[in-house]
Amino acid sequence: MTMTDWPRTAAPTDPDPSPPGFVSRPAEPVSPAPEPVSGALGSVSGVAPAASGAPGAGRAMKILMFALTGVAAVGGILVGAIGFAMSYDTLSAVALHSWGFSAQLAPWFPVGVDASIVAFLALDLYLVRKGTPWPVLRLAAHTMTGATIWFNASSQGAIAADPVRAVAHGAMPFLFVIGVEAARRLVIQKAKLEAGTASDKVPLHRWLLSPRATPKFYRRMRLYGITSYPEMVRRDQELIAYELWLKRKHGGDLRDATEDERLPMTMAPYGYTVAQALAMPDEQERAAEERQEEAGRRRLEAETRRQLAEANAQAEALRAQGQVETVRAQVEGETGQARAHARAQVTAAERAAALEEQALETAVMAEARARTAAAEHQEAIERRAQAATDREAAELERLAAEERRAAAEADKVAAAEARAIDTQTIAVARRATAEADRAAAEREEAAAETRRVTAETNRRTAEEEARRQAAVAAAEESKKAAAEAERAAAETRRAAAEIERRAVEAEDVAKLKPRERAVRKVARMILTTPDRDPEQLPLAQIMAELAVSSSATASEYRQEAGELLAAGYHGHLL
Repeated sequence: MTMTDWPRTAAPTDPDPSPPGFVSRPAEPVSPAPEPVSGALGSVSGVAPAASGAPGAGRAMKILMFALTGVAAVGGILVGAIGFAMSYDTLSAVALHSWGFSAQLAPWFPVGVDASIVAFLALDLYLVRKGTPWPVLRLAAHTMTGATIWFNASSQGAIAADPVRAVAHGAMPFLFVIGVEAARRLVIQKAKLEAGTASDKVPLHRWLLSPRATPKFYRRMRLYGITSYPEMVRRDQELIAYELWLKRKHGGDLRDATEDERLPMTMAPYGYTVAQALAMPDEQERAAEERQEEAGRRRLEAETRRQLAEANAQAEALRAQGQVETVRAQVEGETGQARAHARAQVTAAERAAALEEQALETAVMAEARARTAAAEHQEAIERRAQAATDREAAELERLAAEERRAAAEADKVAAAEARAIDTQTIAVARRATAEADRAAAEREEAAAETRRVTAETNRRTAEEEARRQAAVAAAEESKKAAAEAERAAAETRRAAAEIERRAVEAEDVAKLKPRERAVRKVARMILTTPDRDPEQLPLAQIMAELAVSSSATASEYRQEAGELLAAGYHGHLL
């Protein structure tokens, strides 16, 4: 072994309770330590182990202890019965004759006094067993003890007048109370042994032989819950051995040692072992890394939630935009339909007005031409009549006949022209009517097309609204399913947390060691697997849950948890 190597003969480290402030994961020793430094741990405490080769001596000791128990029980019951009987007789008589109690209440006075002592001590034992002691009960029991002794001693008069008689009357109640107190101490010690909280005392010879160091020794032992005196001695030996090794490593000057190397001496007053102190830097770095990983995970979750919120907002915006576009298309369709209908009506009215104007112009022109022709004809007749008057009288009759014939012909021409004008007006009117009918048909066709486009737009709008409502219903259903799943998960987590809390409370009541707590926690983790098979629980999960850095340690925990489950452990019972 070189000077720079930690001695591998150092005692193993397995403290009963971990000191306050120490990380929860079990600290692994720096190096394996098969044997303690002292080589004889049992001899340090002054308690020599029983010789394994003397079965007869062990049997004799058992018989002796059984006999002593029987004698103590019989003697205690006898002394208690006699003391109670004497106290009852004395106090009932003096209560009736001297203290003014009635004949009905006087016999109950000594019962109340002596029974209160037993009741207070029994209730004190019960509260101690439940982990909630109340010192007032024991003080009240001791007060009633002094009272009953005083009542019995002074029952026959002044104590100073006859001290012997006073002592004789007060001795038996005193012995009765001593027996009850002895039984109380026995029950409390047995409860402490069963709960693992019984604490060794520092031997008197240590106080005498090491008066300066023993107070610090005792202080560390009591402050940090080290109940075993041999364990405390082993820790001191381990610290001394480590300090000597460190001095050898640095040539006798501990100032050359690093702060991490001096940690065992620094943390020893606070209840840390050498292995725990040396493991502190690694444990703290690991805890810092875990905190950083947790912070990174929280940041990643926050970023994921932000992106999800942005995606939901964009989806809501797109849905709102789709609804706006749908309403806009519907309004534009209705507006286009109204505009087309109005344009068709205006076009038809314009065409009808143009046809009516054209027909009116044709009729006026025809009438004007007829009037012009009639005026010209009348003028020609007048000129011919004027010329005929200059002719001879013989010609008058012929001219008159010709005039009558010309008038008849003129009447025929006028009638023909009138018929032609009537026929042309009728044709124009018929053409106007046909044109109006065609325009009306075109308007009706345009209106039908507009109605078809509007119906198609309405149908598409209805389909889009149906799809949107279906999407909204599906989203609501998904949200409900997600909420239900989250509620079920929360209920499962709550039930698991409740089971874990009850288990931890039971472990706190039982005051288990850290390793036992860790094994039970792994057993509860196995109970959550589908087949409750220890092999289905990954070692990595155990290492993460218990903050264990060694897979071998996690495997040991899993194996011990499987054995605990096989023994009938159900996760909430010890």
